Amino acid sequence: MKVAVAGCCHGALDKMYETLELLQRRHNVWPDLLLCCGDFQAVRNEADLRCMAVPAKYRHMQTFYRYYSGEKKAPVLTVFIGGNHEASNHLQELPYGGWVAPNIYYLGYAGVVRFRGVRIGGISGIFKSHDYRKGHFECPPYNQQTIRSAYHVRNIEVFKLKQLKRPIDIFMSHDWPRSIYHYGNKKQLLKMKSFFRQEVESNTLGSPAASELLQHLKPTYWFSAHLHVKFAAFMQHETNTKEELPKATKFLALDKCLPHRDFLQIIDVEHDPNAGDSLEYDAEWIAILKATNCLVNVTPSSWNMPEKNGLHAKWDYSVTEEAIKEVLEELNHDLKIPCNFTLTAACYDPSKPQKNMEPVHTINPQTTEFCAQFGLTDINDRIQQAKEEGSGRGECEEEEEEEMDSAGSAEEPSEYNTDNSGLSSFNPDEIMLDEEGGDEDLSTCSVDPSPDHPPEFSTSFSDIRIMPDSMAVSSDDATDSNNEELDKSGGSKQGEERSPTERSLKRIGGDENGNSGVKKIKRRNQAIYAAEDEDKTD
Repeated sequence: MKVAVAGCCHGALDKMYETLELLQRRHNVWPDLLLCCGDFQAVRNEADLRCMAVPAKYRHMQTFYRYYSGEKKAPVLTVFIGGNHEASNHLQELPYGGWVAPNIYYLGYAGVVRFRGVRIGGISGIFKSHDYRKGHFECPPYNQQTIRSAYHVRNIEVFKLKQLKRPIDIFMSHDWPRSIYHYGNKKQLLKMKSFFRQEVESNTLGSPAASELLQHLKPTYWFSAHLHVKFAAFMQHETNTKEELPKATKFLALDKCLPHRDFLQIIDVEHDPNAGDSLEYDAEWIAILKATNCLVNVTPSSWNMPEKNGLHAKWDYSVTEEAIKEVLEELNHDLKIPCNFTLTAACYDPSKPQKNMEPVHTINPQTTEFCAQFGLTDINDRIQQAKEEGSGRGECEEEEEEEMDSAGSAEEPSEYNTDNSGLSSFNPDEIMLDEEGGDEDLSTCSVDPSPDHPPEFSTSFSDIRIMPDSMAVSSDDATDSNNEELDKSGGSKQGEERSPTERSLKRIGGDENGNSGVKKIKRRNQAIYAAEDEDKTD
């Protein structure tokens, strides 16, 4: 089947679907499925805009609300993950995934689904070390810290995904797996994005959590976005046993959705011709959610996932074939995801703007139904209970710690070395736009954005390398001692990591006298939300 993959959508759904229709008219190519790798921006109304971590000047409604209201319907089944520029209050309603509009499905904080027999997984958000070991405690109305921490990846989601044993065909992350740039045309990448050189050379660009998942899951395809540049890589994985067949991952990062960008790719993926056309639950993933339900944490306290270090009665939460069979029996072997989309907020009306609309914490009926069906904890319901009992976060910590005694605790030691000063991760909340290069294609895919050549995916990659064991990272790689010290001494602005990011910004934005050039940095960071600004810098 044909799968279209898009990078950062930034709410431009009309533009994205119009591009697909243009391909069909010119080349008679139509995808069976569309995947979006984050920054989808499912903004329904003015309150959602207030929950999106972008400068107020660039909070534009875009076109998602038309699909939410029913005015329009996505012409192709669309599955997406969250990024770092999202209406976090909306996506938070669906921690386990769900429909944000008819025919548009969100994978949740982490998730696995099936379509025509193809197994698709993903993890939402971006990696930030200072939030990685916390629970999902944020809820609207957000403050300057939680509006960002709400989309930061948590160790519990990575832990759940690492319990998967069955092969994954496609995996999506918003930020790149750390080190993936060593498996593609790194020279060309740095020619285009020269301000990443220090982080690439020190191997700190990207997400160590995604790198860990890449090594564990070894999917056939891995798609990312975030850095607003197209880049392809081919990674040959090491085998653990002589009997294990070699596995390789084709990695592709997509650009953002702009008319002059090659932001969309169509690939051919082997599928089950006998499978139906409906999006389906994945039985193993549902079983894992049930097995790990006791680990749910809605406090801001940092804690480690269960490890085989003598401190936990149980550390392996992977599921048996029997547990998977039980899920199938619960569903009567009907894995079809119900089309139970429900409006949970007022839709934007251009003729009646409501600039003062405030966001509220909402329990989504889809999540309620899903949790009831599989016996799971509704994270948002738990957060609301905690708020009613006391301060909203701290009051429920003792109860949570008691529940996690046999599985994980707030500050227990880890078997891994917690000195991670060399493993800091440069992963900007705001993407800088360089002024040094054009729009060259950094992949080795046979892609020609001209009208005469439809996009296609080629496996003719220039580099094939083996991923060394040293790329593996533990959950404690989240503890970046250098960044923590900087946060304490300098005050992290709005909860963001400053160490590598700020150094990089000063290196780019400073004037010849060594000044930090704050105004220039701000303009460049904000430019990603305005096409006209980018046109000026390209």
